[in-house]
Amino acid sequence: MSNMAGQVALVTGGARGIGLAISQRLIRRGMNVAVGYSRDDAAADRLRQEHPEVTITLHQGNIAKADDCARVVDEVLETHGRVDVLVNNAGVTVDKTARRMTAEEWDHVIHINLNGAFYMSSGVVQGMLDRGSGRIINISSVIGEKGNIGQANYASAKAGLFGLTKSLALETARKGITVNAVAPGFIETEMVKAVPAEILAGIVEQIPLSRLGTPDEVARVVEFLADPESGYITGAVYSINGGLYM
Repeated sequence: MSNMAGQVALVTGGARGIGLAISQRLIRRGMNVAVGYSRDDAAADRLRQEHPEVTITLHQGNIAKADDCARVVDEVLETHGRVDVLVNNAGVTVDKTARRMTAEEWDHVIHINLNGAFYMSSGVVQGMLDRGSGRIINISSVIGEKGNIGQANYASAKAGLFGLTKSLALETARKGITVNAVAPGFIETEMVKAVPAEILAGIVEQIPLSRLGTPDEVARVVEFLADPESGYITGAVYSINGGLYM
């Protein structure tokens, strides 16, 4: 693995769940990490206290708002001077069948899971183009690949990340920037653990590897894509779902 020490990563939703595992992986590679978060100040601050060996900055904002995303990017650039790796990880679910879903519930999930990734990417990409290097990694979902009952908004947003990934990859490839997506399946996070036990057991039965994934298994792939030596991979989607969808 090549040297990533001193590079700067911006991870949205980087203080909890998969985002926390990604932040920790990149920190272990010596990267300075800007953690974007919307709530849970304690978790974000705990991450900073646990890793004094690198520079970790915390940036609270509403990723659904373009102005807030621009402010966060400006804060990161002012503090760190650059963004070498952007990980668009922040996301939410509001589950309801399409015939019962309100326009507000649809918009809320689309704004955070898809629009937010666009806002953050557009905020950092010019600096990457100017330097002739950069990594953008979008955290999508197996639900964006296969769909799911009661998750039309989430599936649409996560599928939209595939189109954003491939289009942005084409637009930036000649300048040495790579843009890729990671599509986790059911991972051991607070959100998945909140699913009723009998329903979760039924989900695990459908997974060929017969278990949930771990946040660190997702973070390992993000670390690989963020590495400078992964410079010939762009526009790709990496599925991490235990064989649930092939």
